Amino acid sequence: MFEIFGSLELMMAEVVLYHHAQGLTDGVKAFADQLRQAGHTVHTPDLYEGNTYATLEEGMEYAQATGFGTIAERGVAAAQDLPADVVYAGFSLGVVPAQQLTQTRPGAVGGLFFYSCLPAEEFGGWPEGVPAQVHAMGEDPFFAEEGGDMDAARALVAANSSVELFLYPGKEHLFADSSLPGYDEAAAKLLLQRTLDFLA
Repeated sequence: MFEIFGSLELMMAEVVLYHHAQGLTDGVKAFADQLRQAGHTVHTPDLYEGNTYATLEEGMEYAQATGFGTIAERGVAAAQDLPADVVYAGFSLGVVPAQQLTQTRPGAVGGLFFYSCLPAEEFGGWPEGVPAQVHAMGEDPFFAEEGGDMDAARALVAANSSVELFLYPGKEHLFADSSLPGYDEAAAKLLLQRTLDFLA
């Protein structure tokens, strides 16, 4: 959508923002509100049906019990009634539906992948010209070691000039969630600014 102020024309984005494995926490909601304050429309589907968890381990237990495929299906279904020209964003577990939709739903404007990245081949290859950002801490073991996310992100950047990777100092996983103990204010502010620049 466009808003016109005198001779200044600004493009405001519509964003679907998927939460991480601890659920739709107050920190995820606060991040969405910051994007809204900048003028963007933000949808925050609850893939956990109202459940939130105090620890990452508890949240992952819920996701495993529910089924990761079911969680991803809920994310994809949540976007079906929205316009095609949206930005898909996700935190950690939420990157799965966000990246799937960015790569497979015609009309996707871009992708924002926080703390995670899958190989593009998971969803059939990267759509030509679609921009994206990947954000994570460089020493986060979930991103840099365990799941191959770092390698996937670097491969995606190497193959697509429209994709950027931003690494932050530290080892926290959910570092931009202000409601969790691992919150890093400085890194979170920089991530938010880069996100707003991308959406602008």
